[in-house]
Amino acid sequence: MTTKFGDRLMYIGGQFVPGSSGEWVESVNPGTEEVHGRVPVGTAEDVNRAVLAAEAAQPAWAELSIWERRDLLRKLGAAMRARAGEILPVEAADTGNTIASLGRDVEVAANYIDLFAGLGTEIKSDSVPASKDGMHFSIREPYGVVARIVPFNHPFLFAGAHLAAPLMAGNTVIIKTPETSALSGTLMGEICRDVLPPGVANIVHGPGLPTGDALVRHPKIWRIGFTGSVQTGMAIQRSAAEVAVKHISLELGGKNPMIVCPDADPATVAKAAVAGMNFAWAGQSCGSNSRLLIHESLYDQIVDMIVAQVSAIKVGDALDPSSQMGPVNSAGHYKRVLSFVASARQDGATLLTGGERPPGEAFRRGYWLRPTVYGDVTMDMRVAREEIFGPILSILKWKTQEEAIAMANATEYGLASGVWTNDLKVAMTFARALQSGFVWINTTARHFVGMPFGGWKNSGLGREECLEELLSYTHNKAIHVFV
Repeated sequence: MTTKFGDRLMYIGGQFVPGSSGEWVESVNPGTEEVHGRVPVGTAEDVNRAVLAAEAAQPAWAELSIWERRDLLRKLGAAMRARAGEILPVEAADTGNTIASLGRDVEVAANYIDLFAGLGTEIKSDSVPASKDGMHFSIREPYGVVARIVPFNHPFLFAGAHLAAPLMAGNTVIIKTPETSALSGTLMGEICRDVLPPGVANIVHGPGLPTGDALVRHPKIWRIGFTGSVQTGMAIQRSAAEVAVKHISLELGGKNPMIVCPDADPATVAKAAVAGMNFAWAGQSCGSNSRLLIHESLYDQIVDMIVAQVSAIKVGDALDPSSQMGPVNSAGHYKRVLSFVASARQDGATLLTGGERPPGEAFRRGYWLRPTVYGDVTMDMRVAREEIFGPILSILKWKTQEEAIAMANATEYGLASGVWTNDLKVAMTFARALQSGFVWINTTARHFVGMPFGGWKNSGLGREECLEELLSYTHNKAIHVFV
């Protein structure tokens, strides 16, 4: 067994501790299938230890002024930046994301910490002249102990970025790392240990059962934030509802359409479509424009350009700075992605490039799939309806605006959409009609600081990366004063 990174522990109450069960989750390099580290399987007992530590630390943390919390958060972001060179190789080996593409993950996490550190004075409510002889106002108070459950595609980024809002609001936090890419959680724990008081941030490891379920069901956790699949989000809702009425935010999947109008520039669109598929992460991003809806007048021209660009993507070791795409994250997920290759063949989609393991001895083991493009896709096909979360782009053809809108909206998802046109009226017609929480016009797959990010329909509940996220980690209490 390869033990490049060794055994990692949980971070609870300011200390690194083993799990109570003695069981471990093996972390596998997705490019080689070699075990390169382990983390404990957190039990209900371990989760309760983390809750008790967070509960003990929370009053003193909430008593700090917004300026004191701000300074500690900024110090936390600076500590992340200082260790980026150490974090990125671990993250690349553990996730399969190329190290070149991961370069911004630590910086983005630190940037969001800085953003929320500066929003402390916005944790405010209202006063209302509701009576002539009283004062009527509200105040915002933290929930107490909150949980954040992190996905496998960018574990360090999501763990770091989503610490910020709950901590700034005065909560203490328990992070659950993803089962398949947990190793960077230890580095996050070390950074928190060096900056934050013990118990303010805690990190537990393990699968959804038992670890995640114990966290969701714990009676002292009233606020939960989750990023991941629709199925897991629904399971979290069910489990939480069996024990209490909890505030849950869900940032879930997407089957995001990128709509290309007849006046768009084909070369610009082709380049953007390939970039927006996030092949550097093997397409494992909820924001990928995995459905490309091209007007029939441009279809053949743009498809040819896309196939040429995707075919030229260099697939290779995630730790090689020259690699442009690495492997799929895990064995289980790889099996699911390959099932879409099989269904596309069965449904009659045209394979334009990819659809198989890359040739060569370097790709004999590991969860490899060449970047894949299907043409002649229709909305009755599985590759058009379901989120693949892999390196597969589906291309569809449309004739009228009404047809394009109907196709774009014909899934259970509503995370993000894109429109490419030089006609402002057309752009706004699409933007208003698209059933999604985020609309890009003449760009793709970009997030903008302070703008709300989140989905409609089964793509989620709540908004992140903005003031709304910060306020969502507070209760609003109304106070009525008569003297």
